[in-house]
Amino acid sequence: MARKLRVQYPGAIYHVMNRGDRREPIFQDDTDRERFLATLGEACVKTGWQVQAYCLMGNHFHLVVETPQANLVAGMKWFLGTYTSRFNRRHKLFGHLFSGRYKSLIVDGSGNGYVRTVCDYVHLNPARAKLVAPEHPLREYRWSSWPAYLMSSGKRPGWLRVQRLLGEYRIAADSAAGRRRLEEALEARRAADEGSDYKPIRRGWFFGDKTLKEELLVAVNAQAGGWHYGEELRESAEAKAERIVAEELKRHQWEASTLAERRKGDAVKLAIARRLREESTMTLAWIAERLNMGTKTHLAHLLYWQHRDK
Repeated sequence: MARKLRVQYPGAIYHVMNRGDRREPIFQDDTDRERFLATLGEACVKTGWQVQAYCLMGNHFHLVVETPQANLVAGMKWFLGTYTSRFNRRHKLFGHLFSGRYKSLIVDGSGNGYVRTVCDYVHLNPARAKLVAPEHPLREYRWSSWPAYLMSSGKRPGWLRVQRLLGEYRIAADSAAGRRRLEEALEARRAADEGSDYKPIRRGWFFGDKTLKEELLVAVNAQAGGWHYGEELRESAEAKAERIVAEELKRHQWEASTLAERRKGDAVKLAIARRLREESTMTLAWIAERLNMGTKTHLAHLLYWQHRDK
């Protein structure tokens, strides 16, 4: 059965989210929530993970985690499996607790605000879900990392790392004054929150600068096999196809606009289409549109008759 490709590398930062099976609760009470966080702490000890943010909701959780080693998959397998086992044992249940495979979004940790945006998204979840009244401060929601961010360092879990978020907020010191500035900044964002900044977080597989994304697409091509699927794999295939098109345009000394100027059945365009079919996984519909060759059916006929005439 095909499986979604996971991109792993040392130092990667992920926004991880998973829901309960059939959207059912993954916590029945505060003891479950405490056990979830304790299990997360154990996972961090085993894997070296550094948690940047977390939020526990009724039927799902959010986690922003940095992996100094390339071990997200192994760590999540242990973490989710162990918590499920403990949850089932406590409540005398059996079977799946979580719905399918967890979602993981790679976050650019270059310091250009991507980690801050993702952590804000996670910390603002209780406000969006109306679990905190508008007139109450966000720190009143107990089951996220936000209250811990506002504590002194000695009172936080050892696996929660606040320095990266403080840095992206340009707060130099983890001091009482710095924490006040941090709270004021997030509360101001909460008041002005329209959600438009968060669309790339809810969808897709990567959130960050284009250069890093292109590097990761190359890595995806190297990792991909016949048993993988996913948006990152599709995008990597498209990136490879675009490289082939660029190479052919350069070889024939064509401009990008030439594809629209030449007739649909042009011999050069047909040769490019043949190469794309042989060296990429792009569909006939994609190739026909990209090369201005009409419909996928028309392209299929052209390729068929070209092959038959050989």
